[in-house]
Amino acid sequence: MGYVFPAPPHPSLAVKGSTDRFPVRRIFCVGRNYAAHAREMGKDPDREPPFFFTKPADAVADAPCTVPYPPETSNLHYEIELIVALGKDAFKVAEADTSQLIWGYAVGLDLTRRDLQQVAKDMGRPWDWGKAFDLSAPCGPVVPVAETGEITSGEIWLDVNGERRQTGDIADLIWSVPEMLSMISHSMHLRAGDLIMTGTPAGVGAVRSGDVLTGSVDGLDPIEVTIGNTE
Repeated sequence: MGYVFPAPPHPSLAVKGSTDRFPVRRIFCVGRNYAAHAREMGKDPDREPPFFFTKPADAVADAPCTVPYPPETSNLHYEIELIVALGKDAFKVAEADTSQLIWGYAVGLDLTRRDLQQVAKDMGRPWDWGKAFDLSAPCGPVVPVAETGEITSGEIWLDVNGERRQTGDIADLIWSVPEMLSMISHSMHLRAGDLIMTGTPAGVGAVRSGDVLTGSVDGLDPIEVTIGNTE
């Protein structure tokens, strides 16, 4: 049995210090997971149950890279995030057992067409058009957990054209990585290759063509993403 046309390449990310690639299966994102960011988005940062959304696997792009300014928006926003890359399958896993699922970590951007997201919010519709567009998840190389250890704290930051815009600490996550992994696994089967984008600190804002975004998390190399011209 063959395919009716050539199958597209499997989405993947670079692995630091290796020629191997990390195969990407799905991208889960958690909304408003830092208190200060929740406030700047007009929400109360209490510990109500977290909410998740997804991006397609082929939204990833290896950073450093240039991402074209996407169509149908005039308000493209950056959101720097710690990304957790899973190397094992799991279903209904306890928080205490989630560390065994983690293959590595990366730094990435949740690029957002904020105007389209706001329209969806106002109309009670899904966020897909604001979040799940082409190349909306540029990521740095995945670093094996054996090299970093489990990341539970450390500064997370982002600069735009050399000016600091976002800063926070991984320890300030409203919902920790073990909590998030356990919650997702009680709703569906987590699989090796899944990525978890863990949320962004305060300071999100708009970018224009030509802007250069750099950011990182303590223990991981900085990434650089240039916003290109509109396609």
